[in-house]
Amino acid sequence: MAIGPVQLLALGFTNPTFKGEILAECERLRDTDTIRVIDAVIVYKDAEGRVEAEHLGNLSEAESIELDSKIGALVGLGFAGVEGAVVGAEVGKEYAESGAHLLDDMEGWDVLGDIPNDSAAALLLIEHHWAVGLRDAIARAGGFRVGDTFISPFDLLEVGLIAADEAARLEELETTGAAPA
Repeated sequence: MAIGPVQLLALGFTNPTFKGEILAECERLRDTDTIRVIDAVIVYKDAEGRVEAEHLGNLSEAESIELDSKIGALVGLGFAGVEGAVVGAEVGKEYAESGAHLLDDMEGWDVLGDIPNDSAAALLLIEHHWAVGLRDAIARAGGFRVGDTFISPFDLLEVGLIAADEAARLEELETTGAAPA
C-alpha cells in the first residue's frame, strides 16, 4: 500500500446536526481511491469548555495495522537506522492491534483552544491517495513541496475564476457552516 500525502483538517461546527452525510462522503471518496480517513475524532466542547471526543475512521483493521507498522518503521528508521525500522514496525503493529488511535492524545493539540465553547469540531487525518502518482512524479523530477494552503473564494474572485456572488456564497459556506442553497 503506497501512502499518499497526509493532512490534518480541523473543521468547526456550530449547532452540529450530524446526519451521516460527512461519513457517507468520506466513504465515497475512499471507494474512488481519492482519500482515506486514517483517523478522525469529533470533539464536543460544552458551554463551560469541557471536551468530549468520539473516534471515527474508515480504515479496515488490516489497513490500520499495515499503516501503523509503516509509520512505526519510518520513525524507527529516523532514530536508529535499519534496526530501528524493524523495531518501529513491530511497535506500530502492536499499537494498531491494541485498538489505539493516532489522534488519541488530545493533551498536545493546539487546535483545542481554537474550538469555541458550545460547539464541535471534526479533526480528520486524511491521506490524499489520489496524489501518490503525482507526488512520485514530482520527486523523480527533483521537485519537493514548498508549502500548501487552501485558497480563499475571494482570491478566486480576484483572479477571475468565479463571480462575486459565488465567492460570497462559498465564503459564507466555508466560514459559517451555512447550508448550501
